[in-house]
Amino acid sequence: MPNREEIPIDVISFDMDGTLTGGRFIELVWGKGIPTLFARARNLSIDDATAVVLKEYADLGEGSPDWYDVRYWFNFFGLGNEWMQLLYSFAHEIEVFPEVPVVLASLRNHHRLVVISNATREFIEIELGVTQLRDCFDQVFSSTSDFGKVKKMPEVYEGVCGMLGVRPEAVVHVGDHELFDFAVPQQLGIESYYLDRAARVTGDHVVHNLQDFVRRLESNR
Repeated sequence: MPNREEIPIDVISFDMDGTLTGGRFIELVWGKGIPTLFARARNLSIDDATAVVLKEYADLGEGSPDWYDVRYWFNFFGLGNEWMQLLYSFAHEIEVFPEVPVVLASLRNHHRLVVISNATREFIEIELGVTQLRDCFDQVFSSTSDFGKVKKMPEVYEGVCGMLGVRPEAVVHVGDHELFDFAVPQQLGIESYYLDRAARVTGDHVVHNLQDFVRRLESNR
């Protein structure tokens, strides 16, 4: 098997939330929007409704694909079907991290760029649309919508590689979840980087912003 240095990078993949986009969009949808609708539906105080909703989120856990699915939670809590209206009501809160446009513009000259996110496709498409980042990427993958799995499953990355027609060694992935975005793809031979924007940890494959990621990528090749 050739050394990693002998295999050119074909694809660079990015997680979405916390990697490309920030702001309060996700926080407000799950932590304010759904509890508010639940409080109205059940005639509860917002504090009581929030406590119930957060407990149900915790009981299901981020290892389940349903945890990321707003339609699942609307059905679970009996909130009707206007979930898209809820998402758009907070879309103005979506932000792009400052270095993202420059980094994507430089990388896409030499590599195919993709998104691999646990978020459902509804969230991804709104975020890419609001931020005008959609045209930066050759393909966008939602592990939950497209594969019915969370990125803790290596099958997600295997499936993406298969659909892109590349070996794992020709892919680099970066994201802000140490298990989903670093440890799991690394198991397959994907060169992965853990994005720790809070700069709490350091390491050869730990980066603190995406400009740092580009520098580290170049130095490790």
